[in-house]
Amino acid sequence: MNCRGTIDLITLGCSKNLVDSEKLIRQLELNGYEVTHDAEEPQGEIAIVNTCGFIGDAKEESINMILELARRKQQGKLRQLIVMGCLSQRYFEELKVELPEVDRFYGKFDWEQIVADLGGVYRKEAANDRRLTTPSHYAYLKISEGCNRHCAYCAIPIITGRQKSRSIEDIVTEVESLVTKGVKEFQVIAQELTGYGTDLYGRQMIAPLIDRIAQVPGVEWIRLHYAYPTNFPMELLQVMRHRDNVCKYLDIALQHISDNQLSAMRRHITRQQTYDLIETIRREVSGIHLRTTLMVGFPGETDEDFQELLDFVRWAKFERMGAFAYSEEEGTYAAEHYTDDVPDEVKQARLSKLMRVQQQISADVQESKVGQELQVIIDREEGDYFIGRTEYDSPEVDPEVLIKKSPSPRRGESLRPGMFVRTTIESADDFDLYG
Repeated sequence: MNCRGTIDLITLGCSKNLVDSEKLIRQLELNGYEVTHDAEEPQGEIAIVNTCGFIGDAKEESINMILELARRKQQGKLRQLIVMGCLSQRYFEELKVELPEVDRFYGKFDWEQIVADLGGVYRKEAANDRRLTTPSHYAYLKISEGCNRHCAYCAIPIITGRQKSRSIEDIVTEVESLVTKGVKEFQVIAQELTGYGTDLYGRQMIAPLIDRIAQVPGVEWIRLHYAYPTNFPMELLQVMRHRDNVCKYLDIALQHISDNQLSAMRRHITRQQTYDLIETIRREVSGIHLRTTLMVGFPGETDEDFQELLDFVRWAKFERMGAFAYSEEEGTYAAEHYTDDVPDEVKQARLSKLMRVQQQISADVQESKVGQELQVIIDREEGDYFIGRTEYDSPEVDPEVLIKKSPSPRRGESLRPGMFVRTTIESADDFDLYG
């Protein structure tokens, strides 16, 4: 097939966007294009930006990337600039007016039209084929689109619509295909993992799905991202306990702990239910590592609410935690019904205090691993170290394990990406382990 030209595709935002980009790249390649992904120096004659529109910082990053590529176009280094994804799905008409340098805007799900407008034919039989942009031994596995939760602060349902689950058969077929290509580790992702299947099967089916994936030969690790605490499917904990290849890791966004804030956020869970859930998860899955996301500065958050949050974090001792300050998103329930009444300086002060508390917790968690022998998957080689992760660490967001190279390696000692190795942890800092 003759090469039609080179396209630079730049992905911004979350891993769900990355999966979209990987599928689009494959469609473009099937139509004769050469595609680079997130190149440090874009060289193609066409650039496609897959944007994020979740919160203010992400939107700003997307706009800045578009403007940077627009300058390349003005300099004659780029023939065509295309924008797709969440930002253009949400602000299609506004962006057309504000950014006339962009040749075409598309929504989040307009892949067929993009391919057609570039002179190609969308191959429906290859709809699940992907050109992995991650290291070949792991992949993100998106099991559904959209969300039915309608939390007060969140614009995602506005952008992506209601939940649309893929069938178990479709997902398992993709897993089997990826295993044949060398993938050993699967990061299972969705906007809201625990609601998987309710639209297709009439009930939560995340536990049966993970159990099926765990039985696919060649699947070494399965890691779960973006669970929701309300109506948490307890049978999932049984699968985690009984399937050795389901990592003892759960990413579950809690946002807050005070009843005042949880109610205002429309989370449909209480303080006590949250405490009980954390206790149950830790009791049912011994050694589990929990990752959560918390928010400060939501409308109406008092000093007492924030103190409750600090006390909760000290009690829960989350192994992994991220946090952010509330920013009003137009069209959301919060934007239409509440006043953004917490000053920015208070938001930032609370955020800093919360993260200082978590930093000490994280350091203690890391230190507790010194002397243990842990299974590590090697991701890459960097300078004097092989860099890997334990089952408790997701790519990009969690700590890594740095394994010092032997000064005089014997034959067979060299490690390669995708290999598993038993490693004795010799030291730790706030972020990484050394073995």
